[in-house]
Amino acid sequence: MTGRHWFLPETPDVVGLLRAQVAITIEGLDVFALWAEGDQAAEHALAGADVRGDAAKRELLVALRAAFITPLEPEDLFALSRSIDRILSSSLEVVAEARVLQCEPNGGIAQMARLIGQAMRSIDEAIALLTADHAGAIAAADAALAAEKALDDVYHQGMAALLDADERSRRISGRELYRRCARIGDLVVDVAERIIYAVIKQS
Repeated sequence: MTGRHWFLPETPDVVGLLRAQVAITIEGLDVFALWAEGDQAAEHALAGADVRGDAAKRELLVALRAAFITPLEPEDLFALSRSIDRILSSSLEVVAEARVLQCEPNGGIAQMARLIGQAMRSIDEAIALLTADHAGAIAAADAALAAEKALDDVYHQGMAALLDADERSRRISGRELYRRCARIGDLVVDVAERIIYAVIKQS
C-alpha cells in the first residue's frame, strides 16, 4: 500500500516582506533628511524609493492572499504595510509641496525628518521582535512613539518661530511644510500603536 502524502500550501515570509518594505522606507527617509538639510538633488532618489516601496507593498499583499497561515493576523499586516507606505509617500509630498511653494526647508524641518527616520528604525526593530519577544516589540514601539513626541515638540517650536518671519508668504509656506511633517508623525503613531495592539492580541 502506498503512503498518502499531504501537501500544504507554501507559507511565504510575510513578516520578512514587511521588513523589506520598512527597509526601503528607511532608505527613502534618509534621503528625505538629506533633502531637508539642503540637498535638492535628493528628490529624484526619494521618488525612486517611493516607487520601490509601492512594489514592496504589492508583493506583501500578494503573499497575504496566498498564505495559508500567517504569524500575525492578515488585518494587522495589511494595516501596518498601508501606513508604512503612506509615511514614505507623504515625505515625497512634503518635497513636492516645498517645490510648488518655493519654500526651502529649514533646520526645524530637517530635525523632524531625522526624527521620522529614527522612529522608523524603531518600528523595524519592533516588527522584527513581534513574534519572538513581545516585551521587546512593545519597547521598540514605545521608542518610536518617543521620537514622534520629540517631533511634536520641534513642530510647535518651529511654528512659533515662524511668527517672527517678515514675509507673510514665508510664514504660510513654512507652516504648510511643518504641518505636513507633523502628519507623517501621526502615521508613525498609527504604526507603533498597531504593533502594540498586535502584541496584545497575541498575549
